[in-house]
Order: sequence, then structure tokens, then C-alpha cells
Amino acid sequence: MTVDQLDSIEAVETAMRTHDYICDRSLATVIFLSLKLEKPILLEGEAGVGKTEVAKVLAELLGAKLIRLQCYEGLDVSTALYEWNFPRQMLHIKIAEATEDTRREQLEREIFSPDYLIKRPLLEAIQGGEHERVVLLIDEIDRSDEEFEAFLLEILSDFQISIPEIGTLRATRPPVVILTSNRTRDIHDALKRRCLFHWIDYPTFEKEYEIVRTKVPDIHGDLAKQVCQFIESMREQDFFKRPGVAETLDWSRALLYLGRSRLDIPTVHETLGCVLKYKEDMDKADADLFQVILNTIC
Repeated sequence: MTVDQLDSIEAVETAMRTHDYICDRSLATVIFLSLKLEKPILLEGEAGVGKTEVAKVLAELLGAKLIRLQCYEGLDVSTALYEWNFPRQMLHIKIAEATEDTRREQLEREIFSPDYLIKRPLLEAIQGGEHERVVLLIDEIDRSDEEFEAFLLEILSDFQISIPEIGTLRATRPPVVILTSNRTRDIHDALKRRCLFHWIDYPTFEKEYEIVRTKVPDIHGDLAKQVCQFIESMREQDFFKRPGVAETLDWSRALLYLGRSRLDIPTVHETLGCVLKYKEDMDKADADLFQVILNTIC
């Protein structure tokens, strides 16, 4: 599928659903505008609500190459953008010395040419569009340093990269760019201004039920309803990390593999590790809480 075929918000929504991503109209609108305006999307929301999946599904439906940059504290240019192939440069210099071909300016031009660049995700995404469509996922940007955000501004504004020894490299065809953030810290306004923003919240019961039936088609409808109702109630509790859609799907698959047809306290206890991921939260989740929730959904 091409970008031109996604000629309406409805077409985007349908295409995403065809690839098993239950996409509401507001998200479909942001995706549609991003493709038409060639602007990055910044997706914020709690962990596990499906932000990263948006990029993966977009790559699938566009038949594009997915390039992922996983952010972390201390991420720098040499890891994210490019670095020089130093061993190869040194080899070239030694060969030039051995053949007495050591004219300084020519040697510098040769060893600081694109042939000696090691492409990292950002440079690969900028240059990759010449041959194929590229979707660039900059995942969990909030984990990186503010200095790295500043570095991204040129790339997200003009889809170009400046390399001192070479000059400016521009994208022949801009990549589709998705940034995600779990909002562990605020993203700088300058970066936000270059993006279309969308907040992905926890889904409604109806939407989450549809997601479960789509992603785990073999699960019985009644059990899927119980799971979604239980998860919805768990999100109302004072947990350090409330379960996301990813946990809902993991739990649904686990119950299916265990051959369970309905929820009860023993089943919830045995499979609690699919839902809660911190000991402090598990300590709060006792049999009394489970019974209260089960009484309201059964």
C-alpha cells in the first residue's frame, strides 16, 4: 500500500484494523495528517498502551523498512547517527604511505568520504528513502538526555543531517517518523513543535475487548470480557505501574494456554505475574481485592 492510497482518515483507520491494530479516529487523523504533511508524530502515553506498535503496523501496511532507535540515557551521535570507520581509515593511510601517495588534501578527502561512514539508525533512515520507503521509530525519547533532543531538531525540521567533513546530507524521500514517550520527563517544547502530538490513553472496555478478540482470536468471549473488566478495575487501584494493553494480551494468552474458561481467585493468583510487574504492587493485590473485583464482574 502507498501513501497515496491512504487518501482519507477512514482509509487509514481501515488499513490499521486490517493489520490488527484497533485504531480510533483521533489517532487515524494524526497518522493521516503526518503522511500528508510529512511531519513526525510524537506519541505519549503509559507504557504498554500500543505506541510502539503504531510504527510497526505503519511499516507493514506501507511495505516500508522499519528502522528503530531505542533511546537511553547517554545516547550520543556515534550511536544514533554515524561514526567514522577508524580502522578502515587507518588502513587507507598506511596503504597511502606505503605507496608514497600521501598528498594531504587528497588523503583527507578520501578517508572522510561517505565510503568510510558507519551508518547508524538516523543516517540510515535519512538516506534509505532513496531506494525504499522508511519508517523511523525513535522509541522512548524521554529516556534520552535533553542534549540528544536538541540534536534531533535539524533532522525533524528539514530531514537532513550535517556532517562537518562532508556537508549536509538531505533525504531524497523523508521517512515516516514516529517518536514515543512514556512521559517519565517532559519533552522540550522545541521538539514538540516539530511534531504532531497524540496522547494514547488506556482503552475503554469496549475497545480493549475488541483488541483482545482481534489479537487472541481463540479466547472465549466471556473470558475475554472478564479479563478486560478485571484489568479495568485493576487500573483504578493505587499501583506503581498499572497494567497496560500489553499485559492484558499476555494474560489472555496465558489463560488460553492454561485452559481456563473463567476467572477465579486461584487463577488470578497463579497468573498475577502477567498483570503486575512490581513486588510492591503484588503485595497490595491480595485475595480480598480480587474477590471484590470478581464480585463486580461475575
